[in-house]
Amino acid sequence: MRAVWHERQGPARDVLILGEKPTPYPGPDEVLTRVFTSGVNQSDEGMRSGLGRHQNVDPFVMPQSDGAGIVETLGGEGVPSS
Repeated sequence: MRAVWHERQGPARDVLILGEKPTPYPGPDEVLTRVFTSGVNQSDEGMRSGLGRHQNVDPFVMPQSDGAGIVETLGGEGVPSS
């Protein structure tokens, strides 16, 4: 899947990476959503810059608090189909 992430904290221009990651498969009580649009909010910026509550990045972070898309795959048990 195409994604943006960071593996360390710092200014966006220095740490954000655009690339490919393996497409995850949802586990129990999860869904896989194809995100078409995503907004980055203050929490995402704080995590990326190191100024927020989160002071470490392990192993990578995809800044994505607000997004819109469609459900691609339902996980195992516990996910209602409607």
